[in-house]
This record gives sequence, structure tokens and C-alpha cells, in this order.
Amino acid sequence: MAARKQKQKRMSAQVVEDEDYQLRYEVVAGIDVAKESAVVCVRMPPAAGRKHRTSHLQAVPAMVPAIGELAAELKAAGVQMVSMEATSDYWRVWFAVLEEAGLAVQLVSSSQARNLPGRPKTDKEDARWIARLTEMGMLRSSFVPPPEIRALRVYTRHIWDLTADRTRYWQRLEKLLEDALCKLTSVVSRLAGHQTARAVIEAMIAGERDPRALAALGQGRMRNDRLPALAEALSGMRFGPQHAHAAASLLRAIDLLEAELRDLQERVTAHLAAIPASWGVDADGVTGPEAGRAGDAAVLAAADRLDEIPGLGREAAAALIAEIGLDMSRFPTPQALVSWAGLTPTARQSGPVKGRGKKGRGNTYAKRIAVLAAYAAANTDTFLGERFRRLAVRPGGGGRKKAGCAVGRSILVIVWHLLNDPAARYRDLGPDWHATHTDRSRKARNARRQLEALGYDVIITLREDAA
Repeated sequence: MAARKQKQKRMSAQVVEDEDYQLRYEVVAGIDVAKESAVVCVRMPPAAGRKHRTSHLQAVPAMVPAIGELAAELKAAGVQMVSMEATSDYWRVWFAVLEEAGLAVQLVSSSQARNLPGRPKTDKEDARWIARLTEMGMLRSSFVPPPEIRALRVYTRHIWDLTADRTRYWQRLEKLLEDALCKLTSVVSRLAGHQTARAVIEAMIAGERDPRALAALGQGRMRNDRLPALAEALSGMRFGPQHAHAAASLLRAIDLLEAELRDLQERVTAHLAAIPASWGVDADGVTGPEAGRAGDAAVLAAADRLDEIPGLGREAAAALIAEIGLDMSRFPTPQALVSWAGLTPTARQSGPVKGRGKKGRGNTYAKRIAVLAAYAAANTDTFLGERFRRLAVRPGGGGRKKAGCAVGRSILVIVWHLLNDPAARYRDLGPDWHATHTDRSRKARNARRQLEALGYDVIITLREDAA
């Protein structure tokens, strides 16, 4: 029994520079946020003749005038740092008003500011606990972009929501056609954006029921190759007045959403052009909202820089900028950005046992944009596309899902470098990069070992044309 026990190797000594958890701020404030009010705790130095620091607690309504008065009090008291827990969206009014007042404010995750088990759980104790952690420098602040990026984020996230609503309307329309025994979606690839599908549905709403007359509305390849299949899919349908009314209503809603989305995209472009940090520099040194758009520009505009990444696109680049901002000093390394987006597995180790860590939640919008860009890049003849395909077919590699996460991480690393250095440009390594950087001797040795294990004698010689 003892012989089977493996001797544990002694780990070499390491010196790790720790953070300074001594008293870092003399006067701090901790806010326990709720919907209608919040409890504010101000930690002060010891009074004259006293040894211990004191806590001043008060309840403040979650209204802008009351928070403005609180900001004046905190500034008069000399508060050096204000911390608040990220509770739903209730923290926004507190953060915005206190930030505008010129106070140093940090938003912390609930996992950072959570009270310890066994301690009393009240609003006052929570506020006092947040203040005590703040004065010792034991809270890690969450990333809150500057006001101009937060305004851009409102537009881009609204685009996400409306796009999801539009998709739901198309899905309802497909279910409506199935209810009417119309198998249109079995012939056309999709309803959204398909000219033949739109023409057929509009004709059905107008009262046309003849399958051949409806099939004659086919356009493009559908008209040349699949008219008989389209006519068969429309034969025997039971498209009644109730279906026509519902279909017309859904199409009107879809058209309205598409018009709103076009308007939002124009607003995103205009708002991004109004941020000086996103401007480029022309070849002659001129900068401005329209500078940095040409290929020979000294510095490309931020969105154009990211647009050069395969699979990303200009609209996705603007949405990603709205999530991560333009100042990469908030993320000291590319790995910090990837971890913040939730694409880095956490470390899990207990003694000699090392488990497979799970990816955190992170910023769901940034993660979604990066992974969708990875799926789009998979269809391109580029380095990222080839990397996606290699990872997707790797035995035990997790298929397309893990390949999307891996390439999404690579895209975020590229984005960090392009935003951190405005003069940088994306240069694709090419789809043959892996093949040209493969250690051929190592692959040959592995192949020979596999054949020898099967009982073959192997002699490897290099062809003259491959030397």
C-alpha cells in the first residue's frame, strides 16, 4: 500500500510580491445599494483622544438630488474612495452622480464585497464591511467605461435586443406557415432576407392561392432550379384569412424593426466619430472624425483597424468598442481582457489534483461578439479560419464549440494590440502558417512509432523535391 504511494516532489521556493493590504485610505465610504435607498458608511480616522477608527452611517434615498447632497458631504469630509456593490442596475444612479461630483468611485463585484458567513447580515453591516475592505485596499474594482463609451453602449446593446426581437418575429412567421400547412421553409433556405420567400408571402397575403402562380414568383437560383419543388411545397396549404392577417402584422413589425436598426447603426457611426480617441490620422498628418479611412493612412480609425480582422466587420467592431472601450490601460495585458470577457478557464487545484476549470461568465456581450466573429472567420481562407478548422476536427478537442472559444480568444488578443497601439495594423499570417511551421522531423518520428507499434519496419527517406 505504502509502496504504491507516489512521493510528492517538493516545490521550489517562490517569492510572490503581495498587494499592500495595510491601511491605504484614511477616509473612505462604502455604499450598500438598494432600489429605493442605500446605506452609506463613512470611515473616519480616530477622533482626538481615541484609538479606533469610527464609522458614520446614514440612509440616503436613491434620488438624484439626495445623492447630490451626499456627494457634497463626502467631498467636504475628504473622502478618498467610494465603493459600492454592483447590485442589478440600481448602482448606476449612485455611480453617475458621485462621479460627476469629482469623487473617486469604484464598482465592485458582489463576489468581492460579500459579507463573511456567520456575521450579521444587515444593510448597515454590509455598508460598514464594504467601507472596511475599501480602506484596506482589498477590493478589486470592476471595469466601468467612461461616459462617452457608456452612451455608445446604450445604442449597441439596443441593437442586440432589437435584432433578437426581429429573429423572434421571423420564427413566429415560420410557425404560422407551418400551421397553414405551407412548407415554404422546406424549400427556401431561410425566411429572413430571402427575396423569393418575401414575394410569395406577400402574394399569399394579397389573396393568391395557386401554387404554380406563387412558384412563378421565384427569383435567382430558385427560379432556375427549384420551381417544381416550390410549387409542391405550396400545394394543399390551408392559408386562411386569419393566417393572412397575422402574417401581414408580423411583416409590418419586422419592417419597423429593420428601419429602427438602420437608424441605430447610423447613430452608432455618428457617436463613434464624435469620440476623439477613435479618430485616425491621414497620411498628411491631418486628424478628425473622417480621418484615417484610407488604406495609406498613418493611423486608421479605431473601427477600421478592427474591421481588418477576419470575421469581425465594422458593425461588430463598433459593438466591441462599446463594451471594452478605447483605452487598453484598464486591461494591463491581453490575457486580462480575455479573462474579463469570460473566455479564460479558472484554475482549480487541491493538493496534487488539478481539475479542469470552467470559464467565468464575464462580459456576455464581448464574449458573444468574439465567438460570433470566430464562426464568421471559419469560412475565410485566413490564419484564423485555418486555426478554427484545425481545432474543430482535433480528436477530443470539443468540436466547433471549443474552436469558437479558442479563436474568439485569439481575436480579443488581436483587438487588444490594435487598440493599445493605434499605429498597429492587422497582418494575416496566411492559412499555410501552421503547415510551414510544423516540425517535420517530430511528425515523422511519431508516424514511425505508430507504424512500428503495428509490426512494420519503417525506413524514412526525404524526397529531393521536399528537401
